[in-house]
Amino acid sequence: LLGMLYANTLRQRLPAAWVPGILFCSKKLLRIGIIFYGFRLTVQNVIAIGAPGVVVDIIIVTSVICLGLLLGKWLKLDTDTAILCSSGSAICGAAAVLGTEPVLNAKPYKTAVAVTTVVLFGTTAMFVYPALFRAGALDALDQQQVAIYTGSTLHEVAHVVGAGNAMNNAYIADNATIVKMIRVILLAPFLIILSLFIAKRPSEDEVATTPKKRKITIPWFAIWFLVVIIINSIIPFPAPVIKGIERVDTFALTMAMTALGTESNFQKFKQAGAKPFILAAILFVWLMGIGYLLARYLVPALQ
Repeated sequence: LLGMLYANTLRQRLPAAWVPGILFCSKKLLRIGIIFYGFRLTVQNVIAIGAPGVVVDIIIVTSVICLGLLLGKWLKLDTDTAILCSSGSAICGAAAVLGTEPVLNAKPYKTAVAVTTVVLFGTTAMFVYPALFRAGALDALDQQQVAIYTGSTLHEVAHVVGAGNAMNNAYIADNATIVKMIRVILLAPFLIILSLFIAKRPSEDEVATTPKKRKITIPWFAIWFLVVIIINSIIPFPAPVIKGIERVDTFALTMAMTALGTESNFQKFKQAGAKPFILAAILFVWLMGIGYLLARYLVPALQ
């Protein structure tokens, strides 16, 4: 938000010497941040929650991505924005949007729009879920089902932690976070599949009369993200070390988001219009609905 504020006020006075730093943050530092995000996850997390959490997460991520692409076409939204908004809703919020941006090579304002939809609907969900829990609307679900429902459908890791703790139930809070982390792991295979998908379509900058297939670009940072998860699963790093890495990683992702914000003029937001927010709103309703049905009926069948 601060980057966007700068973009729409003092951007014209930006010193030329700052430009390489902004590009470094929005490209290289962004990839480094995604790689080190893997230190928050372990294979043991996946084993702990078992098949129900993994299966529900895979169904949620796949359905949201597919629905997002279909709705994007129906809304006549450009493909890059549809993919960015869908990945944020499906996987892990802003981190997924930031991870998807370099694979698509999308324009920064589109990334900023997608992150804004995640903040808007993810924050809303963080308050709605505990309210539903306290009102008894989730009474048909047991503790594990509520944890899987919460972890598999809220946008950000922070939203899951916030909602879980607001339910005043340690079991739900802890297990919802693990389910969410499994969703985060799905970011790597998604990015690899996405790189193959976009190789088959012409880029936005190419003239329609001379379409050319893009080269397949393997998102190596996604591969390294998985490698880091495996390393973190094998080597028992001391808690202070992990905390330190997480702090540095959060700083790197913050700088990347700020840099993307500096490229986001409000004029471009106006150009994007209401369609990305309509898409995100429909995906939000889908997450709440399909997530509840899966938690209610599929999870008991898999237990």
